[in-house]
Amino acid sequence: MVALLAQRGHESSDAWITERTGIHARHFVDEGVNASDLALQACVSALSAAGLKVSDVDLIIVATSTPDMVFPSTATILQHKLTQFAQAQGEAGAAGGAALDVQAVCCGFIYALTVADSLIKTGTAQRALVVGAEVFSRILNFDDRTTCVLFGDGAGAVVLEVCEHGGEAAGILATDIHADGKHTGILCVPGTVSGGQVLGDPLLRMDGQAVFKLAVGVLESTARAVLAKAGKTEADVNWLVPHQANIRIMQGTARKLRLPMDKVIVTVDQHGNTSAASIPLALDQAVRDGRIQPGQTVLMEGVGGGFTWGSVLVKM
Repeated sequence: MVALLAQRGHESSDAWITERTGIHARHFVDEGVNASDLALQACVSALSAAGLKVSDVDLIIVATSTPDMVFPSTATILQHKLTQFAQAQGEAGAAGGAALDVQAVCCGFIYALTVADSLIKTGTAQRALVVGAEVFSRILNFDDRTTCVLFGDGAGAVVLEVCEHGGEAAGILATDIHADGKHTGILCVPGTVSGGQVLGDPLLRMDGQAVFKLAVGVLESTARAVLAKAGKTEADVNWLVPHQANIRIMQGTARKLRLPMDKVIVTVDQHGNTSAASIPLALDQAVRDGRIQPGQTVLMEGVGGGFTWGSVLVKM
């Protein structure tokens, strides 16, 4: 990362970046790799961990701000790639199930979980793949030190279904999502496509101070709201899995919720801010390394451009 910044003429150092963000490393995809490609790998891993096949899924929701195309949705492209993967192994695919994208930027995974939860509860779907996948390297301005040192590429996925655990309902206990469009300008990519041309600026812009100030406040409020909806308190939370935006935002949120940092899953140091992918990436790591256990209560929360924010309370 330091070498990359030096090539672009920045006077940054690893120490400067780490002190202000907590980020040690990020990952960028190769040319030609799209969000659906990263999502495919994440979904295969999630299905394997759950002991399920592609054909067991009847709903795919992809949270992304960096889709493969203007349309169709990245979720439909992912559905086809999952079907091809399954058929190569002599199994049935996922064609025919519903597939859609959710665009709420860094809060996208929280929105996607909320949508999947609602569709399952209404009986529209039985089992969902919920994915966060981003290739933010495609929309970064590498001459802007305030943004290019923060964001990376990645994907994470979970399988969501109705289940029971020890006589008490497991899964999503409550959700809480919000947006306020008056804050559009503090975090955006203000470009569009018209007549075969890019209009406006197709690269990410961010007012870091404004985002930080707003983020800590709304993350506290949504966390308290989702706990109240579930009839829980901060004392019931075993783990906080926040959007991995910046270590200072995570520390500030933990302080406001009176949660020690040893109850906060932190992976921002390993992959930077991967937007909608950051929460499922952090959740996956904490489950695989044994920190998050069945029966524990996990609070996930995010905040992103829009401005969007929200939280999900889950019993594992």
